[in-house]
Amino acid sequence: MAIIELADVHKIYTLGKTEVHAVKGVSFEIASGEFASIIGPSGSGKSTILNLIGCIDQPNSGVVRINGTATSGMSDRQLTTLRHQTLGFIFQSFNLIPVLNVYENIEFPLLLGKTSVPKGEVRDWISYLIEQVGLHDHIHHRPNELSGGQRQRVAIARALVTRPAIVLADEPTANLDSKTGQSILELMKKMNAELNTTFIFSTHDSSIVGLTDHVIRLLDGTIVEEVYQKADRDTEAMS
Repeated sequence: MAIIELADVHKIYTLGKTEVHAVKGVSFEIASGEFASIIGPSGSGKSTILNLIGCIDQPNSGVVRINGTATSGMSDRQLTTLRHQTLGFIFQSFNLIPVLNVYENIEFPLLLGKTSVPKGEVRDWISYLIEQVGLHDHIHHRPNELSGGQRQRVAIARALVTRPAIVLADEPTANLDSKTGQSILELMKKMNAELNTTFIFSTHDSSIVGLTDHVIRLLDGTIVEEVYQKADRDTEAMS
């Protein structure tokens, strides 16, 4: 069963007297453990789709399902619980809390409510993530003492700390140089393989697209191409 399913989804925003049809009848499925990208130019609808999957927004029509459950039938409380327990978020602007150090920023989502991480395992789990993202020597540093790449590594660990089934990454390499961006991508690919976490990127970065298994290309709110690159690579490797 698909972990994410969109069926004939439409999203319309009202800006003054103008209606903007951001997403027009989009349908696709993403399987558990996929490393997927939603790509397209600015205004194509990719960030809107990420917001719909992330339960930050709701469709005007059509259905968004997470783990088989339609989000439109959920109360605000249920949506908040779903976001907290099932979804992790990585933003291009990092969104770290300035007064907290690396450990505290990563720990913060665990303080907001119940998660699948047992209380007795919290310290070891956070330490493991800090080690995996290569920030063991920066554990007590605050965001203003870190480089852009280091801040994004903190953001990745924070997104994973609740052990979410799905991580949504909105332009995660946009504010990084190409070398740092590549190392961040390799780190996320590693975490995807080790934890079987589903990663979904909203991006126009070709280096991200080249690493993903499943590519959904948008233009003007509609899907113009959908490619399963992992299957293609597996076929090439067998031939």
